[in-house]
Amino acid sequence: MRLSPSRRAAAAASVTVVLWASAFVSIRSAGAAYSPGALALGRLLAGAVALGALCLLRREGWPPRAAWRGIAVSGLLWFGFYMVVLNWGEQQVDAGTAALVVNTGPLLIALLGARLLGDAMPPRLLAGLAVSFAGAVTVGLSMSGGGGSSVLGVVLCLLAAVGYAFGVVAQKPALGHGSALQVTTFGCLIGAAACLPFAGQLVHEAARAPLSATLNMVYLGVFPTALAFTTWAYALSRTTASRMGATTYAVPALVVLMSWLLLGEVPGVLTLAGGVLCLAGVAVARSRPRRRPEQAVPTGRRREHVS
Repeated sequence: MRLSPSRRAAAAASVTVVLWASAFVSIRSAGAAYSPGALALGRLLAGAVALGALCLLRREGWPPRAAWRGIAVSGLLWFGFYMVVLNWGEQQVDAGTAALVVNTGPLLIALLGARLLGDAMPPRLLAGLAVSFAGAVTVGLSMSGGGGSSVLGVVLCLLAAVGYAFGVVAQKPALGHGSALQVTTFGCLIGAAACLPFAGQLVHEAARAPLSATLNMVYLGVFPTALAFTTWAYALSRTTASRMGATTYAVPALVVLMSWLLLGEVPGVLTLAGGVLCLAGVAVARSRPRRRPEQAVPTGRRREHVS
């Protein structure tokens, strides 16, 4: 049984959301041994190796010239800047505050998509964004009792959200010229090149890091980066940036679930309620209104209209 294009895109988006949620668990482990820049570079290098090998197997070749502008901007802002700043921000603030601030990204994507890409803003999408954002706020408030917030951390997470939003909007036009694998691979390579100043830190820290932290860094590169960014690009090429941005509001809910199962962090009632709101908002944002069946036109009237 072959899936329709819309269902394949939805399946790709689901893979992305699950893997991006798992990244939060891995970053917690790897971030204890690696500094923000070194972790970003190691992750991007692992992702670039995996993506490069896949490109060679599929004989993808170089992206068309028209795709390079979007690839360069998304590579610098999303693969490079976003990953470094987010890693740094999460060392300054508690997880709840970071999730709350970074989840302004989908709202920025919706606004930028409407302004720069001409994306439609149907009522269902706006309603879904509002519900999911309320859920993200609820999750953030329920998890932010540790008192570890700082002005610097909040600013860094906000900068990460801005880089994420501009990166997505820049990537969308590039996907009209290059394949999802091409756009992801060369964006990852550009991000890795931008992070090369952290190479010395990476070598120094890798020599002392425990094996578990290094394996988590490699996992981040192969799965949440190489695989998840490719499935993201595939889905993004088949829908609007605003709708895809709304999909990522499912990430906080899945992070809560994974932290519960893998880290033994039992969520409270308020956290669970926020997760349900996040998922409900995604469902609303991605839903489509039912088409009304066209009323049959009497044959006589149709002939009169034609004549």
